[in-house]
Amino acid sequence: MRIGILGAGNMADALGTQWLRAGHDIMVSGRDPMASAALAQKMTTAAHRPGPIASGPDHAYAQAALGQPGLASPEPDVAHARAGTWAEAAEYGEVVMVAVTEAGLHDVLRAAGPAMSDKPVIDVTNAVGPGAYDVTRSLAELIAESTGGHVVKAFNLCHVDVWRMTPPVFDGRPLAVPLCGDDERALAATRTLVTDLGCTPLYAGALNRAKLLEATAAFMIGLWITGADAQAILPPLDHSGAHPTT
Repeated sequence: MRIGILGAGNMADALGTQWLRAGHDIMVSGRDPMASAALAQKMTTAAHRPGPIASGPDHAYAQAALGQPGLASPEPDVAHARAGTWAEAAEYGEVVMVAVTEAGLHDVLRAAGPAMSDKPVIDVTNAVGPGAYDVTRSLAELIAESTGGHVVKAFNLCHVDVWRMTPPVFDGRPLAVPLCGDDERALAATRTLVTDLGCTPLYAGALNRAKLLEATAAFMIGLWITGADAQAILPPLDHSGAHPTT
């Protein structure tokens, strides 16, 4: 699929490079056209080095949902990254990822224009800095209201270095990526991109639960910054009470 990325920073680099390896075409966009072009070249070069390509059972389903052939293993040598303006990236992508700072979010969405309306939109943003998170609002819902896109909140719980791993597996267990969204087509596309990283997609509820996912990021990042092992605060599944059978 074609992925337009609003942003030309570390998250665009890490996730975009992995998706290039999986056979998706990428357009990045940023405030500095020369820096965006340099990033696109760097990503393409990195993606064409030998490396594993992840796949998963959701891949063919998501391709069909996007109206594309069900290719279980896209050819990585045909994928490449390019650079464009905010509006060009929003227009280019069959799926658009928002990967800019909260401070610049309004300006970027305005510059991107109406092209994200009715498209799958992946929001990876977090409010960062002391007191930056506001429990009364959700950045994901703001993006949905501003663009008319079908937003899925995802990829916001991990440091960028995790997304550079091929794949992110810890103690033999693939990383689970929670997804919050309302639109099945957008969720299906996001599941594909999660499994292409070698991770496990985990549906975490409707878009109105994105504020909880954003709050979790704010809380966990605060612990990690102090050097705490934030993962240690959660017991294993076997010790977390009764669970409904499936």
